Amino acid sequence: MAEIRAEMVGTVLQVVAEPGATLNAGDTVLILESMKMELPAVSAKAGTLTSLAVAKGDRVQQGDVLGTVE
Repeated sequence: MAEIRAEMVGTVLQVVAEPGATLNAGDTVLILESMKMELPAVSAKAGTLTSLAVAKGDRVQQGDVLGTVE
C-alpha cells in the first residue's frame, strides 16, 4: 500500500481519479491549489486507488493523507 500525501497546504481544486481507478506510477489523482498555483497529487506506484480521503473544496495541510493505492 502507498499513501498519496499533500505536498503543501492548499485546497482540493479537482478530483481526477475516483476509488477503484487503475493507476500507473505518476498518474494524477487530484489537483491542489495554493497561492494561485496548481499542483497535481500523483500516485507513486501503479495499482488501484483504494481510498480517497478528500473531496473538491476540502482544505488540506502539508503531509495529510489524500488517498491510498494498492
